[in-house]
Amino acid sequence: MTDFGTARQRMVDGQIRPSDVTDLRIIDAMMSVPREAFVPADLRGLAYLDVDVEVSGGRGAKRFLIKPVIIAKMLQAAGIGPADRVLVVGCATGYSAALAASLAGQVIATEVDPNLADAAATTLKNLGFGNVTIVTAAPAAGAPANAPFDAIILDGATQIPLQQLYGQLAEGGRLVGVFATGLPPRAEIVTRSPGDYGTRPIFDAYAPVLPGLERPATFTF
Repeated sequence: MTDFGTARQRMVDGQIRPSDVTDLRIIDAMMSVPREAFVPADLRGLAYLDVDVEVSGGRGAKRFLIKPVIIAKMLQAAGIGPADRVLVVGCATGYSAALAASLAGQVIATEVDPNLADAAATTLKNLGFGNVTIVTAAPAAGAPANAPFDAIILDGATQIPLQQLYGQLAEGGRLVGVFATGLPPRAEIVTRSPGDYGTRPIFDAYAPVLPGLERPATFTF
């Protein structure tokens, strides 16, 4: 039987800390949030490995919990404060939303698959995360009714521009995600300033592309 507490400690010590994640609030969140609770029962042995874990159960588009170190580094780059309003895009079963909720005042998390959205809402409620609201919505749509946000986190990659999400950032707000618009894919931070947006690469990273954020297919003759 897997000792998940020990596995969680090994994940933090072997993956998170050596990857320059130094924010103690994030370390504490990674230590306290049970990642195995967000993974199908037959895959819980993979919960703390350095892999993307599929959680879609063979239904519809494949959905994943992205590697723990990727979400940890993106959360650190976002600089989430305890009073911030955060949007998590494509939260799948809700692990990323739980981590964000450990750092922020309020979290809105979107998920396009209604079954995964229901699972996320149930798990988060059972774990006592009362500051998270799950919204069933496509990744590109965001949550305009709840905007603006101090931070937006993509729980996956995008191959297309995200203007609709950029417009949901508050002044000084930060959007962090993996941009697979070229090679290699990179985690980037987009910051909103008065009348403009600035983009800065953070680190090379791979994450599965969120459904609806794929590059349009091109025709060849």
